[in-house]
Amino acid sequence: MKIIDVNSWNRKQHYEHFSGLSDPYFGLIIPFNVTKAYQFSKINNISFFGKYLHACMRAINDVDNFKFRIEKGNVVEYNVIHASSTILRADKTFGFSFIDYDENLSVFIENLRAEKERVNNSNNLFPPKSGLNCIHCSAMPWLNFTGHKEPVSGKLESVPKIAFSKITTIDNELMINVSINVNHALIDGYHVGLFSKKFQQYLNQ
Repeated sequence: MKIIDVNSWNRKQHYEHFSGLSDPYFGLIIPFNVTKAYQFSKINNISFFGKYLHACMRAINDVDNFKFRIEKGNVVEYNVIHASSTILRADKTFGFSFIDYDENLSVFIENLRAEKERVNNSNNLFPPKSGLNCIHCSAMPWLNFTGHKEPVSGKLESVPKIAFSKITTIDNELMINVSINVNHALIDGYHVGLFSKKFQQYLNQ
């Protein structure tokens, strides 16, 4: 982790403006084609959620601004960003997870499996490991949403928030809507565009 020198940062004015707002987050719904990712998961008998979440995390870690956080009055850049996903239990409650990111898909899916097991054998809402070096994400496979709003604490937040919709078929292609909410003090539409392009590339691999 390193501290960003805000005074010499080319985003100094943007950071100061947006971080002064009561709600500096902006949100978008972006459609992604998951046909190849779904086929890959079925051929290789792996979790489809694990496959597309891994592609998402690869894209997150490729874009520097998605690794920026506001912490103790400083802007910091983390080396690696992990996934904090909601995981549904059999009783339809959920627990928050902390899934360690790894570039290797097999390792990442094993980390996901271990967190699923931990959540399903616990009544705790929060994981034993936590921090700002993650994204908050959730899958809602029951809903094909075209709009989405995340809950906010009213405190200064800087962790990106992502939600994945139900898969739908359009012109024989499998599509998923992805909601992304980010702090405008750290991330602009340009950076979301970079993330979106990389996410689709990794979904196709």
